[in-house]
Amino acid sequence: MVTAMGYLTVCQVSRVFIFNYGVLSTDFSGPLMIVTQKITTLAFQLHDGMCKKSEQLTSEQNALAINVRPSLIEYLSYNLNFMSVLVGPCSNYKEYIDFIEGRHISRRLRQHSGTCNGQNGYDKAPDPSPVNAVCRKLLVCSGCMLFFLTVTRSLPITYNVDPHFVSHAPFLTRLTYAFFSIQAARPKFYFAWTLADAVNNAAGYGFLGMDENGKPSWDLICNLNIVGIETATSFKTFIDNWNIRTGIWLKTVCYDRAPKHRLALTFILSALWHGVYPGYYFTFITAIPITIAARAVRKSVRHHILGFRGLKLGYDILTWAATQLAICYTVMPFLLLAIEPTLVYYRSMYYHVHIISILAAVALHRKHKPSEPSATTKTFSSSSSSTFPCSAQCQPVHSNNNDKVD
Repeated sequence: MVTAMGYLTVCQVSRVFIFNYGVLSTDFSGPLMIVTQKITTLAFQLHDGMCKKSEQLTSEQNALAINVRPSLIEYLSYNLNFMSVLVGPCSNYKEYIDFIEGRHISRRLRQHSGTCNGQNGYDKAPDPSPVNAVCRKLLVCSGCMLFFLTVTRSLPITYNVDPHFVSHAPFLTRLTYAFFSIQAARPKFYFAWTLADAVNNAAGYGFLGMDENGKPSWDLICNLNIVGIETATSFKTFIDNWNIRTGIWLKTVCYDRAPKHRLALTFILSALWHGVYPGYYFTFITAIPITIAARAVRKSVRHHILGFRGLKLGYDILTWAATQLAICYTVMPFLLLAIEPTLVYYRSMYYHVHIISILAAVALHRKHKPSEPSATTKTFSSSSSSTFPCSAQCQPVHSNNNDKVD
């Protein structure tokens, strides 16, 4: 972990000096970030399988533990295969080897037949085709590309820190423009991750199983849930649906293993993995108090209104708006990169999200002091991602129930 992250950080520093805050077509950091995920994922899974006893591991860690050291060709194939070498997504070593050795689909069909009707006809039927899934994802890519060429370019992020705009536009105008410019910036990420998912599916990798309608789902290594992102009513729900495989990586190598301060350490690791631009650290450090405040508010308010349909609808609308504005405020430095424009933007916003989240976290802290975790809570973190709902909408595998708070 230290070696891989250290090497990546050295390369990220050189990237800053070479590109001078630019993002060029020759940027080499993306593939290195994916390889770092794979190397560390494999290292931890090997450590679990060869250096720990099964009773020391969670059920999820037990399922993914590797007991035999891979050969050189297996190691290189997992890290450098053409399907995910550019933008990922990162997958588990066992799942990748199942794909290479021809067990990927049959094993999941066998699991489905065993849980549904006990029939073993999976070996008599042809393997499900990924053509429909690939076409659907390529159609999403086309829509995202069209949106980027027509809308995104007309709403540049840098206009949020334009001196004339900041000094003359009213606060609500600046807030509205920030909201729509961030919304418009997302499709380029949707395009890259959906295309990467389609490439894996076209190669026959990524079969999840049969969904609730009996249709094949190819969302095993899906990296985002666009509907979940755009309709998220909590900060955590948004994160769970955004860059899903990276979220799983952070959970399995840091959050589940850190002895304390898990949330802060996970966000710091995420910032370090993304690079050394100051904007990354502004984003992920800002996310810490927002996440804590969102948890506290949810625990204090949500259970009071669940029984009232009208109030629940109003609460959902309000929390959706608050979530999207909080994401906009948090993500802006990630796109601005440098310190000076970040501070210009935060000053123009009067640091309102920082202030509100810190006050909410402090005010509600005494109401909800952490109690001794029950047996259910202790096992929750590991069990939450051990199963993946068979859904064509690509629900995040690492998503925890939002009603429960760590």
